[in-house]
Amino acid sequence: MAEKKEDAPSGSNLSKVDQAAILLMSLGEQDAAEVLKHMGPKEVQRIGGAMSTLANVQQRDVQEVMQNFLEEARTLTGLGMGADSYIRNMLVTALGEDKASSLVDRILLGGSTTGLDTLKWMEARSIADIIRNEHPQIQAIVIAYLDADQSAEVLTFFAEKVRIDIMMRVASLDTVQPSALQELNDILEKQFSGKAGSQTKAMGGYKVAAEIMNNLEGSVEAELMDSIKEIDEDMGNQIQDLMFVFDNLKEVDDRGIQMLLREVSSEVLIVALKGAESDLQEKIFKNMSKRAAELLRDDLEVKGPVRVSEVEAAQKEILTIARRMADAGEIVLGGSGEQML
Repeated sequence: MAEKKEDAPSGSNLSKVDQAAILLMSLGEQDAAEVLKHMGPKEVQRIGGAMSTLANVQQRDVQEVMQNFLEEARTLTGLGMGADSYIRNMLVTALGEDKASSLVDRILLGGSTTGLDTLKWMEARSIADIIRNEHPQIQAIVIAYLDADQSAEVLTFFAEKVRIDIMMRVASLDTVQPSALQELNDILEKQFSGKAGSQTKAMGGYKVAAEIMNNLEGSVEAELMDSIKEIDEDMGNQIQDLMFVFDNLKEVDDRGIQMLLREVSSEVLIVALKGAESDLQEKIFKNMSKRAAELLRDDLEVKGPVRVSEVEAAQKEILTIARRMADAGEIVLGGSGEQML
């Protein structure tokens, strides 16, 4: 992960996220709000984080960003982007309370935010508190609706027994009837505005459960999986088969591995590979320059014993980066019978 920068990168060193941040910071608040409300929570959070770390942006960098944007825009026939924005806290950090407040208000008032959508603006603890006393099936629908990383964080605020029940219900979900969504929105819209849909919605299932499990901290994930298997071994195995684990990186194509390696620090990579199978290590080596591969081999050989928890944390960090890149369409994650994660 990149550290906070004192000065903005320049020229060709600008990442795509930095370029997007510079572009939006060059716009007025109203235009920036119009752009942001068409992005998903993760996209806006990443761009806002980049806004908060950029400083001393040179005029030539702004000109380069504008030029790149115009050239790329000419090649597009349309923009297919998601909805909702998870930006309140991020924009306060990036722009200050006053500017962020007006920007957030424009975004929220400009869309058709429902009770469920509004949850994506909230802290995980607050979401957990809102649904804590609701029926377990309602809790499962909320967990299945949120993004996997947000769902995983919400689950950490529940007792283990409740987590097990919720996850098994998520895995068993297929579609949700309008009446169930109406009930849920009625509950949420006591505090938020919006209206429920009128058609059944595909939600939950083994893959959603697997994605949530992927985002849980290692020990919590292991305990939860063991508990699910004790209750329903077949369900546990099906969820586990769909989970994207570190070893699945060997199924990513060479170009994807090369792009991923550019985003991972050498220190994290060394620790992560200490616990990797030899075939995955070799795949990593072959996608580096000869010199870099030799240095990495040497570092692995001289690296002393590493705690299992440290290896798991390093591998989790790399998988988080890989999933982020997959979400952005930069790489394709293969494995566990899925073409894309």
